[in-house]
Amino acid sequence: MTDHARTMEIGISTFLETTPDPVTGEIISHAERLRNAVEEIVLADQVGLDVYGIGEHHRPDYAGSAPVTVLAAAAGMTKHIRLTSAVTVLSSDDPVRVYQQFATLDGISNGRAEIMAGRGSFIESFPLFGYDLNDYDELFEEKLELLLAIRKSEKVTWRGGHRPAIQNLGVYPRAVQEPLPVWIASGGNPESAIRAGMLGLPIAFAIIGGMPEKFAPLVELYKQAAIRAGHDPRKLQIATHSHGFVADTTEAAAESFYLPTQAQMNVIGRERGWGQPYDRATYDAARSLRGALYVGDPEFVAEKILLLRQNLGVTRFFLHVNVGTMPHREVLRAIELLGTRVAPIVRKELAKA
Repeated sequence: MTDHARTMEIGISTFLETTPDPVTGEIISHAERLRNAVEEIVLADQVGLDVYGIGEHHRPDYAGSAPVTVLAAAAGMTKHIRLTSAVTVLSSDDPVRVYQQFATLDGISNGRAEIMAGRGSFIESFPLFGYDLNDYDELFEEKLELLLAIRKSEKVTWRGGHRPAIQNLGVYPRAVQEPLPVWIASGGNPESAIRAGMLGLPIAFAIIGGMPEKFAPLVELYKQAAIRAGHDPRKLQIATHSHGFVADTTEAAAESFYLPTQAQMNVIGRERGWGQPYDRATYDAARSLRGALYVGDPEFVAEKILLLRQNLGVTRFFLHVNVGTMPHREVLRAIELLGTRVAPIVRKELAKA
């Protein structure tokens, strides 16, 4: 790992949404959305973005139940972009298979694979794969321990409470990168920040509401835990995952992104009992300079990313495009603008600083 104090990566994250189009009511097929994702990754690489991440979900409104397969499909058509999950629901998966799959991706991409491990904000995978939600925290801790043991050593001896023991067995193939990057994904849980810091692992915070600056105490918890554990604070990596959209004008971005965002946020809100519907006033407030939505023209989005950098010291920024279904051509244009207009502004300003 290198000193990240002067660098910042910018990329795309997605859950491969297949929600009804808020205007036409049409629903894109999972197959088409998967093919679109490969096209997005190739374009992101061409326009100079640093990373593309796909989140794992097991719902009808998302096509991303197997992110590593989609990333592998794009690996041979790209040259530089890093390819990561965003996230892998490690609690309901087998760490041996997770490592093998991402090590395979690492080989295909020649050292560009990453794992973002999390407990999952959606819980559909737990009953699907036969896990008890009462073991939610314990499963993650145990499986993270095994995953890190596998990436550390070719031969593994390990015993836990939820998976059969492993006695001096090899796990193959081995990753090109040593070690294969493993990030911890967090929605803002202090224990997650402390755990990542103690382990010296990079952390990604999902900031989808409120003011991003309020995550500063969590960043400090992370850093202090890392320092206490003897890790070099200059090598810590901090990412954020935030909803947003870039268009040629702020007005066009705001209009394009509102209806699909409103539709999907209200679906999730009903599922989770949020009570207050997601409306235009909520949306417009979040688009403000200190809000959690990165929606606007390239200059405004760059300004918000630089403010985020100033407040939280982030080394990587994921723009989550799109929250609900949007025309594919508009998504491609947003990716193009992020790579050719937003990222150069951010890099230039950081270089001057």
